[in-house]
Amino acid sequence: MSVVRPANEDFGAQLSFDRSAPGRRAVDVPAWGGDETPLPDAHLLRDSVRLPELSQGSLVRYYTALSARNYGIDSGTYPLGSCTMKYNPKVDDLVASLPGFATAHPQAPVEEAQGTLRILLELRRGLGEVTGLPAVSLAPAAGAQGELAGVLMITRALEDRGDLATRRRILVPDSAHGTNPATAAMAGYSVTEIPTAANGSLDRAALARELDETVAAVMATVPNTLGLWVQGIEEFADLIHDAGAYLYGDGANLNAIMGRVRYGDLGFDVVHLNLHKSF
Repeated sequence: MSVVRPANEDFGAQLSFDRSAPGRRAVDVPAWGGDETPLPDAHLLRDSVRLPELSQGSLVRYYTALSARNYGIDSGTYPLGSCTMKYNPKVDDLVASLPGFATAHPQAPVEEAQGTLRILLELRRGLGEVTGLPAVSLAPAAGAQGELAGVLMITRALEDRGDLATRRRILVPDSAHGTNPATAAMAGYSVTEIPTAANGSLDRAALARELDETVAAVMATVPNTLGLWVQGIEEFADLIHDAGAYLYGDGANLNAIMGRVRYGDLGFDVVHLNLHKSF
């Protein structure tokens, strides 16, 4: 007789402890035949740990059911205006897990890391072509760390110009991702919010009113966090540069414009990219 479990039964409705049965195991650990060194008493558990006892199949079904409760890119479209995640082919994970990548040591001798260094060099060149910018740094890990690094680059540029003492403000659209004002503040700048115009773009008049000798940079996302193209971005770039400030780009939505337009061609001076989102 065949027994079919109802398709709508939720394996994740119970806790793993509720599905536990004495003696069940997910994997058998082979006996160790080598030398043994006793752990210090201070590191030993005083009480037994109550852990669930599950078969491997039950364990896999349990966590698979829990994962199905979350919305993910493998189960549907994720159409946020900012930080848009997209489906990545599973072969990407396979390539990234190749031993040459997964076991590479950051302090490996240069002569043993030539393959990795070549990949990094080619990645820098490729990102430079995609963004239309003359130089690329792979030092920041990603996300907000790259954003802070970009703002600090602007700080150094202002210092070299002798303008750092006076240019202590960064203008940020009211539709910006929360990391933008946070990053500006962390870098030591005061933040001025620029309102959104009726068309969902940056308010040109408000921007022009705020641009003066105290502004270090303007942060913008293209397309913006509302999911809209920033109309007049090239004109905005000219206004910003004429005022002696820099145009900073949040690259969260690069995958919406990649291959169609480049940040450098639009007038951006510094951009951070989220490679895990765009590629």
